[in-house]
Amino acid sequence: MAIPVIYNMRSVKARWTSAVVAVLGIAGTVGVFVAMLSLARGFKATLVHSGSARNAMVRRAGSTSEMDSVIQLDQEKILEDAPGVARTAEGPLVSPEVVVIAPFPMRSTGTDANVQIRGVSTKAPQVHENVKIIAGRFFQPGVSELVVGKNAVHSYSGLDLGNTVRFGGGQWKIVGVFDAGGTAFDSEVWCDSNILSQVYSRPASIFSSLAVRLNSPDAMSAFKDALTSDPRLTLQAEREVDYYDKQSRVLTTLITVLGSIVAAVMGIGAVFGALNTMYSAVAERSREIATIRALGFGAASVVSSFVLEALLISSVGGALGCVAVLPLNGFTTGAMNWQTFSHLAFAFRVTPILLAGGIVFALVMGLVGGLPPAIRAARRPVADALRAL
Repeated sequence: MAIPVIYNMRSVKARWTSAVVAVLGIAGTVGVFVAMLSLARGFKATLVHSGSARNAMVRRAGSTSEMDSVIQLDQEKILEDAPGVARTAEGPLVSPEVVVIAPFPMRSTGTDANVQIRGVSTKAPQVHENVKIIAGRFFQPGVSELVVGKNAVHSYSGLDLGNTVRFGGGQWKIVGVFDAGGTAFDSEVWCDSNILSQVYSRPASIFSSLAVRLNSPDAMSAFKDALTSDPRLTLQAEREVDYYDKQSRVLTTLITVLGSIVAAVMGIGAVFGALNTMYSAVAERSREIATIRALGFGAASVVSSFVLEALLISSVGGALGCVAVLPLNGFTTGAMNWQTFSHLAFAFRVTPILLAGGIVFALVMGLVGGLPPAIRAARRPVADALRAL
C-alpha cells in the first residue's frame, strides 16, 4: 500500500524554507551543467557546420590542419582532373586557399586576437555554398580588397565596410560583408589568395589547402582513391565536415571536462543540501512516520514516499535551472581555437537533449540526497516513536 502523494506535497509546503534552499542549490548546479555543455555544443556545431558533405578538404599528407599544410600548383592541376570533381562552364570547382593569422583588436576589450585570414579564388562562393554577400560586394581578383564575415565585423575593431586596414605589411580595403550561416567562416576575413601570398612573401604557386566541390557526397570515395593511387600526389583528402569535426575536439573536450568537474563539485553541495532537508524532515516527522507505520504502511512505502518527496524537490530545482539557462541560447561569445590558434565566435546552443540531461542530473542528485534519510525513516522503531505521542 502506497502513501498518497498529496502527503508529500503538503510536507514540502509545510517545510518550504528548507525546500527552497535545496531547490536553489540544485537549480544552480543544473544551470551551470547545461550552460557549459551548451557552450561546448555551440563551438562544435559552428565548426562542423562549416563543412559540406559534398566538399572535400585536401591537404598535404600528414598535416593536421591547414596551417601546417603545403600544396603546390602542379598538384592542384592534376587534382582538377580527378574523378568526382564538380564542373561548371568556367572549369572545375576547386578553390586553392591560403590561410594565415593576423592580429586585430577586440571591440569588447581592446586587446589583440588572432583572426584567420583566408586567401581564396573567385570560385570560393560556389565551392562554399553557404557563404553569401549581405553588404557590399565580393573582392576583385588581383586587388588588395577584403570581404569580412559578419561575426568578425561585430567582434573586431576596424573591420567595418568601407574601412582600410593594414596587416602583413599591406593595406586592404573592406568592400563586402558575408554571412556564412553561423559557421566558422563568419569569423574569418577573405581576400585574393595571390595578393595574400605576395603580401606575406609566399610563393604564388604554394597553397595551404584545396576546397573541392564534388558531384555528390557519394563521389568522395572515388575521388580519395584517385589521390592516394597517383604517385605524383602526396596529398590527403577527407570530407570537410570530418575535418572541421576534428578541429573542434580539443576545445570541446576541455569545456566539457571543466564543466563536468564544476558541476560535480556543485552537485556534491546540492546533494548535501538535499540530505539536510530530508534528514530534518525525518526528525520533525518521527511521530507521523510512526503513525503511518501503525496504520499498516510498510517500510517500503515509507522509503518510496520520502524518495518521491526528494525527487519532487529536485525536479523543481532542475526545471528552474533549465529555465534560467534558456536565455543563453543563441548568445554569441568567442574563444581561442587551440588547433588553429585563431579566435572563433560562436553561439550557445541549448538543445532539448541538454535540457533533458539537466533534468536527469537533478533527479540523480535528488535520489542520492533522499535515499539515506528515507532508509533511516523506515528503520525508526515504531514503538519508541508512539510512546512519545
